[in-house]
Amino acid sequence: MAGEAGFGAILSTLNDHEVEYCIVGMLAAVLQGAPAVTVDVDIVHRRTPDNVSRLLAALRALDAEYRNDPRHLTPQESHLLGPGHQLLRTRHGDLDVLGSIAGGDFETLVDATVLLDLQGVPVRVLELSRVIAAKMAAGRPKDLAALPMLRATLDEIRKRRKAP
Repeated sequence: MAGEAGFGAILSTLNDHEVEYCIVGMLAAVLQGAPAVTVDVDIVHRRTPDNVSRLLAALRALDAEYRNDPRHLTPQESHLLGPGHQLLRTRHGDLDVLGSIAGGDFETLVDATVLLDLQGVPVRVLELSRVIAAKMAAGRPKDLAALPMLRATLDEIRKRRKAP
């Protein structure tokens, strides 16, 4: 498990390489206050040739390779230009590089992100309401099980915003 330090190193590397991405999944929820634990970083990246080139450089710097594949394969440009999911292991922990999620691709999602500062690392994070919608659409048992906690967190955030 990468933990907080591993997540920070992954995100810093992506930012150092000027990769355009947004954090989605449970880490997006945790960064917005959800009382949960996650074991990986999920990102949706902009699928343009320039951004994919920067992403490949970042993945090389992270020693990224496909998880659970004894051949130690690494993602190639053609993999990252498509909408599929690249489930990777890096020297800092697991990183899921997603071309799209149920809520759309980077172009669709970027307007539904908030910019957070994680100890000097600026990151785009999918708004909690959109994380909830994506988990509902995915319909996996682990996503459905998290929904009550995510909804309660969103309700709490909304209450705090209304408080004087």
